[in-house]
Amino acid sequence: MSRTVVIAGGGPVGLMLACELGLAGVQSTVIERFAEPSGYSRSLTMHARTREVLEQRGMNQFSDFPPVFTYNFGLIELQDYVDDVSLLPLFVPQREIERLLEKRAIELGADIRRGQEVTGFEQDEDGVRVTVRPAQGSAYQIDCAYLAGCDGGSSLVRKQAGIAFPGTESTADGLTADVLTSEDEDLLIPPTLCQAGMYAAIPLRPGTYRVSVIEFGVPKTSKAVQPTVAEFQSRFRKCAGRDLSILATGEVRYLSRVGNATRLADRYRAGRVFIAGDACHVHLPISGQGLNTGVQDALNLGWKLAADINGWAPAGLLDTYHSERYPVGQRLCWSTRAQDGLLYPVDQVTPLRELFAELVRMEAVTGYLMNLLSGLSVRYAMDYPGQPSELAEHPLLGDRLPHVVLSTATGDLKVSETLQTGRAVLLLLGDHPAPDFLDAGWRDRVDVLRAAPTDEINARTVLVRPDGYVAHADPVGGRDETLRQALRTWFGEPSR
Repeated sequence: MSRTVVIAGGGPVGLMLACELGLAGVQSTVIERFAEPSGYSRSLTMHARTREVLEQRGMNQFSDFPPVFTYNFGLIELQDYVDDVSLLPLFVPQREIERLLEKRAIELGADIRRGQEVTGFEQDEDGVRVTVRPAQGSAYQIDCAYLAGCDGGSSLVRKQAGIAFPGTESTADGLTADVLTSEDEDLLIPPTLCQAGMYAAIPLRPGTYRVSVIEFGVPKTSKAVQPTVAEFQSRFRKCAGRDLSILATGEVRYLSRVGNATRLADRYRAGRVFIAGDACHVHLPISGQGLNTGVQDALNLGWKLAADINGWAPAGLLDTYHSERYPVGQRLCWSTRAQDGLLYPVDQVTPLRELFAELVRMEAVTGYLMNLLSGLSVRYAMDYPGQPSELAEHPLLGDRLPHVVLSTATGDLKVSETLQTGRAVLLLLGDHPAPDFLDAGWRDRVDVLRAAPTDEINARTVLVRPDGYVAHADPVGGRDETLRQALRTWFGEPSR
């Protein structure tokens, strides 16, 4: 059987998956239909959890990027009430993330083929045969172990795999574009609601603006109808009551249509075919959750595919990709629809917005919403038969392990640094002995690190999965049977 994974789509999600596979020594082939990067950044928001994810893979290169100038839930401002500014998302254009991930994926051995497109596939119990069409020349086929569809909301992989994509049709019709202008403009129109819809003009950098307008309560115009600057100006005038001057004086690029359709794939796996990112979930582009959720889909899927290909995956491990990430997709669609419900029609939702604005001034509400939007609230089920209640109910279990600083014999080390190899880590916090069965079975896939106890981690033994989530937490240490269960559940049988 082939050990290769073919990834359809070379955006942030596909490239993140290629990086995860490369860390584990698994070859990936990324098929990307665009011959060159477009330079367009659909997303401009990097959430706290995505920063953590990139940091734990040694790619923390965004600390100098500024926070977004406004962060809100349904255009109700949040950031004025956030005590921990580290939770605020950063203003990071998508292309910057793609550039970093592409460089890293190539370093790790990914084969990135631009100007080519996956057009079909056949699968059986032994593998997948993928048909690829290059821009020039004849179509060819690749035999692989698995196919991952990271090819967006119109995913061909999802459709041909027979994965349903239920949801709601769009009830909004919008346009977005980047405008380049040499005029001495000092323009900022924050996202603004009106009776007809909403509009905005946000500076990306000197001389470049992201402009958007959305009408609510109307069906979305077909993508087959080419949008024009005149149409944009007409819609902007309808919503804002005036023209947008830079549309007349500047160069309009990447003009495209947006809507508020919400759809969620009913399964993330069909045999040897998986989907991730927008191929799984589409929604109103608000609060910057799409790219960030997709990157974390790839983080979850990558180490599990690699475990299977490398021969140590326990039974059912690949199925946990759907069981863990599908509920995250559900909450993503739920939260964006909730925000959509706060926007239209203004004359009816204004009392609700006013009430909600009072609620977000409460610390508990603001914290809840920030954790929801950022991905920091994601937890996975970690159930082991016969597990003592004090372990099953441990607050760290199933949660991400915060990137605190550990004191080791060789110096201080952040938790994120322990995860840069893409392997699991067993933290022994204190002087209790290491389980003797580790060396006899799991050291080829689990690293062991001893450090001093810390108040920030209320446990003495912590097993951390490659994606940074806690699979076992023991407040006193020595619960070897439950630890052994966790190791078998996530990392298979001992090698000897």
